Amino acid sequence: MIENFVPDIYQKSIYYINYDKLYKKGIRCILFDLDNTITPSHIKLPTKRLKKLFDELRDKGFKIIILSNAPKHRIDPFKNYLNVDACSFSLKPKSNKYEKIMEKFSYKPTEIAAVGDQLITDIYGANKLDITSILVNPLTSKDYYVTILNRIIERFIFNKLNKKELFLKGKYYE
Repeated sequence: MIENFVPDIYQKSIYYINYDKLYKKGIRCILFDLDNTITPSHIKLPTKRLKKLFDELRDKGFKIIILSNAPKHRIDPFKNYLNVDACSFSLKPKSNKYEKIMEKFSYKPTEIAAVGDQLITDIYGANKLDITSILVNPLTSKDYYVTILNRIIERFIFNKLNKKELFLKGKYYE
């Protein structure tokens, strides 16, 4: 069971991921979590750096979708400015939104990568469906109240994974 929390890839941030390698692997769709993955949770608008990255990814042939547990009003400024699709209130790690994305855009799990900063929601949610899971470090320690509880549980999971030598936080890999 604890193995379900091990990410396929672990990188410092979204800017360190080898997207060319993902494309060669057959990934065509990237699901990005919003808060503390592509932007700090207290920032209301996307940066030009993020826009540049997403434009480059789209030019490479990726479909970009923001998949977040945040409400629509939180996601919309990012969706609109970045010109991407988005799924709000996703209830990750539940599988429903992942499955709807696969159905709507005709993707197989092997063609999708999910990027996030939380083991419990992002990594476990992707791993349940055999979607490539990519963990990045949170951009800030500021979190919403629900996420604070997840972080406490996550520390327990990190310790278990470390003891079993399945994952070491801070040791990045592709």
